[in-house]
Amino acid sequence: MTWRRGIEIKNAAELELMRQAGRVNAEALLAAVAVVQPGVTTGEIDQAAAEVLRRRGATPAFLGYPGPTPYPAVTTVSINEELVHGIPGKRRLHEGDIVSIDCGAIVEGFVGDAAVTVAVGPVADEIWRLLEATLAGLWAGVASMVDGRRTGDVSAAIQQAIEGRGFSVTRDYTGHGVGRAMHEDPQVPNYGVPGKGPVLRPGMTIALEPMVLAGRPETRVLDDGWTVVSRDGRRTAHFEHTVAVTSDGPRILTAFEDPHLDGPHADWYNHFFAGHPRPAEEQGVLAS
Repeated sequence: MTWRRGIEIKNAAELELMRQAGRVNAEALLAAVAVVQPGVTTGEIDQAAAEVLRRRGATPAFLGYPGPTPYPAVTTVSINEELVHGIPGKRRLHEGDIVSIDCGAIVEGFVGDAAVTVAVGPVADEIWRLLEATLAGLWAGVASMVDGRRTGDVSAAIQQAIEGRGFSVTRDYTGHGVGRAMHEDPQVPNYGVPGKGPVLRPGMTIALEPMVLAGRPETRVLDDGWTVVSRDGRRTAHFEHTVAVTSDGPRILTAFEDPHLDGPHADWYNHFFAGHPRPAEEQGVLAS
């Protein structure tokens, strides 16, 4: 991956531009989630998000991204054992699947980056616990994005929330700084030691993205050069928000204030898109 080295502090105007990008990106994810149902192809999910970016005049952050081959789609759509970077295409969803959708939007030169995992109809209790653990890890990380703490505190909070629920976090892929580039310093793994790493300061913006496995943490990359799967073939999940450190606490930049989701898990996913946890989870997070 291409990295922009050095931690870049954003001023108030730049944070507002990132918030604009984050809103557009949230709208694209909402559109993608809205078409998820049995029989839909991953390509149709990608097209739903792409249409929003086109209509809003945003540039897709993923399309053409350098790699083994330039990335060929607007989103990554990863099913079941696919952890991240699944390439959308002709594969169809089936009831009982879980699908992770990751999208990036560029507006006025700044990136919004977020991901969500949704169930395709009813899923087994173990799979639902996997989704809940992954989202709990995200909220724990967001709540730790406080001026004066360190990135290791964020990583450790994510790890504890997830491993404490009996699941694994990947050691191969990390959260990351984001701003003018999709990947900036610092890297923020989903595991770590409190008190270690760079100090968090207002104006730092980081894409936190717990990538969680039901089984062991080992992964492998498929022959397409992009799709990452669990080595043991068990299910995986992925949630992500772009978060800013502010003097008033963490601020989620990729929330969408007025989500419209229906279905058995609508309330749960609406909380994710609205940028705040359910009452049982951590509080003190800004979403504006």
